[in-house]
Amino acid sequence: MKFECLTDEYWYGGCVKDGTKMPLTGFSDHTVDTRVNRTPNQAMPFFVSNKGRYIYKKEGFQATFAGGMIETDCDVYVSQAYGDLKRGYLKAVEKEFPFAGTPAPQLFQAPIYNTWIELTFHQNEQDILHYAMDLLEHRMPPGVIMIDDGWSEYYGNWRFHLGKFPDPEGMIKTLHQKGFQVMLWLCPFVTADTVAFRDALAKDILIKRADGETYIVRWWNGYSAVLDMSNPAAVSWLKEQLDALTKMGIDGFKFDAGDSFYYLEENVTFAGTTPNEQSACWSSFGKQYPYNEYRVTFGEAGAPLLQRLCDKQHSWTGEGVGGLIQDSLLQGMTGHPFSCPDMIGGGEYANFGEALKKGVDEELFIRHAQIAALMPAMQFSASPFRLLGEDSIRKVMDCVELRKKYTEKIRKLVEQAGKTGEPVIRYMAYEFPEDPAEEVIDQFMLGEDLLVAPIYEKGQTGREVFLPRGTWMRNGIPYTGRGEKIWAEQGDDPLILFEKSE
Repeated sequence: MKFECLTDEYWYGGCVKDGTKMPLTGFSDHTVDTRVNRTPNQAMPFFVSNKGRYIYKKEGFQATFAGGMIETDCDVYVSQAYGDLKRGYLKAVEKEFPFAGTPAPQLFQAPIYNTWIELTFHQNEQDILHYAMDLLEHRMPPGVIMIDDGWSEYYGNWRFHLGKFPDPEGMIKTLHQKGFQVMLWLCPFVTADTVAFRDALAKDILIKRADGETYIVRWWNGYSAVLDMSNPAAVSWLKEQLDALTKMGIDGFKFDAGDSFYYLEENVTFAGTTPNEQSACWSSFGKQYPYNEYRVTFGEAGAPLLQRLCDKQHSWTGEGVGGLIQDSLLQGMTGHPFSCPDMIGGGEYANFGEALKKGVDEELFIRHAQIAALMPAMQFSASPFRLLGEDSIRKVMDCVELRKKYTEKIRKLVEQAGKTGEPVIRYMAYEFPEDPAEEVIDQFMLGEDLLVAPIYEKGQTGREVFLPRGTWMRNGIPYTGRGEKIWAEQGDDPLILFEKSE
């Protein structure tokens, strides 16, 4: 299927990992393939343009933008032009992926704290309690704490490792008393040659190879069997284990892995699923838990899931701080408004480990905190109090205090997103279709009236800000927007903010 781009038509969508490549035009010479999501983040077989047109096919498709045309590998639905980016997107929400509520509101209030970078695979009761108490001692507000990979006996046996957690119920009770909610890391894998593996094998709930033997996948932690989440018996087997954890007091779960590329077209599954469909089975399972987090999904626009960006590097590139704003904006424009810009400082543990050897870039850590401060969710892992100097800690704490100021606004926008699908943070072109803002992807609107322009380049003290037409206020000073860029110094402010004046 082949059709022409309209004059000055700009498109947004596809794979969240392509955020820095947006927007696409008929002359972009770029191909996006959602038939199997081969990216480590959310993918949605959906594109929407500033002319209010959208392209959609539930199963996925390949689209090439080149030569003034858009060419797809199959027939797709192309809507009429609904006028602008906002109207096109909201029409798609209405017709293709209506929203079904929100994740737990607590995920968007105080910062989230993840134990991954602090403890990596060495999760244990003593250090987790120390991490939590240290946060409180430094005046960080209690929030959701996520205990990451390494807490269980092994994959598929989702019970606390008693050598590392001698009193897990006591730990959970203590964290609750201190104001934290507690989540645990999970994956759809089962360690081979274990009791859980033999049990799953006997119940016939594992994915098979074409020859009928158990499928063993290589993933970042080695080799494992894989639960067939299209099989109701597998769902029940896993849920029974999680029920025991919630009975102990666990509030919810971080659902990791489930990437489409860990499954094969030739896999034998209960429901005959494709890789994307098996990934969707994993994400669908998590919807029953309001406290949830996913790093990668396919076709889950409209779902009440907290969707984190993939593990980012401790770097200034697009794989690190330089891609946070762009990827987060694309999350919202593909129907994933409940977003989180990874762990502050970077969540890619091998890369972060190398950074520790050279010395953490304190400026980068601060900029990541500033970028995350007014995004839907803000997540820490590496402790700023262990890694940073006093002045840097103060700047990070300024970000936490700024978030407190806007917590109620974020709460209302998250609640609204669960009903209407409107992004919490928005492209400038979404709110200001009459201005030439289609290619402005490094600043965002929080709702319809707060312009947020973080600095994300090393050594910079100010930046260009696209100021739409109208009157704007910054620190009590009025500015006249003319639909063009102006220079703004950050000064002592945690962020460069402009508020739209009525």
